[in-house]
Amino acid sequence: MQLRQQLEALDGKGYGAYKSLKGHYPFPDFTLHVDYVQGDPFAAPSQVRVTVPQTVAQFPDALYQTPSRAMALADYLNRQFDQATQQGSGQQGSGKSGLIAIARPSQVVLIRSAAQVSATGVEMRFTVGLPAFGRRIAGRQAVTLLCDRLPQLVDQTLRYGNLDAAAVRHHCEMVEAADGLRAQLPAHNLVAFVADGAILPRRSGVDDRPLTQALPFQSPASLRVSFDLPNGITVTGMGIPPGVTLIVGGGYHGKSTLLRAIAAGIYTHIPGDGREFVVTNPAAMKIRAEDGRSVTGVDISPFINDLPQGVSTQHFSTANASGSTSQAANLIEAVGAGAQVLLIDEDPSATNFMIRDRRMQALIAKAREPITPFVDKVQQLYTDHGVSTILVMGGSGDYFDGADTVIALDAYRPQEVTAQAQAIAAQYPTTRQSEGGDHFGTIAPRVILPEGIDPSQGRRDINIKVRDTDEIRFGTETLDLSAVESLMEPTQLRAIALAMVYAQRYYLDGQRPLTTALSAVLADMAHQGLDCLTPEPRGDLASFRGLDLAATLNRLRSLQVKSSGPETA
Repeated sequence: MQLRQQLEALDGKGYGAYKSLKGHYPFPDFTLHVDYVQGDPFAAPSQVRVTVPQTVAQFPDALYQTPSRAMALADYLNRQFDQATQQGSGQQGSGKSGLIAIARPSQVVLIRSAAQVSATGVEMRFTVGLPAFGRRIAGRQAVTLLCDRLPQLVDQTLRYGNLDAAAVRHHCEMVEAADGLRAQLPAHNLVAFVADGAILPRRSGVDDRPLTQALPFQSPASLRVSFDLPNGITVTGMGIPPGVTLIVGGGYHGKSTLLRAIAAGIYTHIPGDGREFVVTNPAAMKIRAEDGRSVTGVDISPFINDLPQGVSTQHFSTANASGSTSQAANLIEAVGAGAQVLLIDEDPSATNFMIRDRRMQALIAKAREPITPFVDKVQQLYTDHGVSTILVMGGSGDYFDGADTVIALDAYRPQEVTAQAQAIAAQYPTTRQSEGGDHFGTIAPRVILPEGIDPSQGRRDINIKVRDTDEIRFGTETLDLSAVESLMEPTQLRAIALAMVYAQRYYLDGQRPLTTALSAVLADMAHQGLDCLTPEPRGDLASFRGLDLAATLNRLRSLQVKSSGPETA
């Protein structure tokens, strides 16, 4: 075999000689593609692919005949390959020598560049640490790794006959059913659904697997709805209608846990996660305060006006936003980028953004308070712009007046208490004065200028690094994305960073509104796949939403924005 002979010939040479491996190598059942060769055993590992024709893989057409099933099957194979590499791979020499690794999936199902399935065959992308001792090629170990170990991995994980057929089918059917459930939400006039029997608590803040022995979710009868889903599946559970929904209850009774599950419902979860049939409008966005973030060219006037020194808030910028200012900007940016549902928890919110009670109004006149609290705008946001809000609120009953649905959590058990909350609001009317005016205000489209997006550093035209799910190094800037809670995997952050470069190159021309540019990027990805973002194949990217791309762009301190005029409400 050519590859075996080539590796044996490289044994003992300087590590740079591995560069000669770049190319394609036919095996009996698959083809190995070496796309990038690392220059040093301690550097980022080499990027490779295997393509297995369907004549060998033999996956039934029914497993990838719909977009949901194709995504699900690729997700399943990604997980199988990942598990297999962990079981049999180990360091063999210097640095990353001997390691085979693939982008590790989270609990959610995404379109990932690591695995792709079609009628043509299966493609799996991963990294390999080419073996060395010191900086000398370990040719014999490389033969074992690529000519012996790799074919075993391919045979074990990418051939249908060697997999658990029932588990593969179940994975695909459950994902398709959940996607079908989410697609039915608008027809049922719902923005979210939480299935009976769902397990909502997670093991910890760093372990997203279901908490063992957690209480299964049970819908209140008044909010229970039923869905008939693909593959003969029927589910019942709690439906949340559009409008303003409050989640109330005592501390530690499950309010934030429910909201986090609803927030995660923008994604489909793997079987066994506990949230398989917890689904949410995919245009939902969680909003919070974010002290210190940079804000550029945002019209926050629906919430903040008449600042001291006459500073305008219709095209507002600051390098160090306060809690209330950052939350106002986060909300306006999200709605301007297409958010249809806002998810807000009072705990990480700015108090003066959320509420201003009657006593404070009496002490500090409105003429001296530039902030209009969310309590006075939340219903207007729905009435004027059709944007719903699901809000965890345990500290202020003033929100009862604008709520359409109220859900109380008692020891993790939900009850609908809308009528009771309305009766309390009537019995104990608030004496506070509404400060919101008659309308929410306009959401002005924003135009991003291309010169404010610079991914370069030194001699490198593009310098991008990702840390976990909360940080992107973009050129000379470090973007803190810890408040963008909808991002689940580092692969999404890496794809978003590349999409920022792509958008700047093709669509952010200083003329198109941001929403138009976002739609164009997503359309290209839908037609060409994640590969449109890179000049060469990569296996470390995953799908993301336009909302998340916009949220990342908006955190660039170098961002430059111009307004293209008011949008019709």
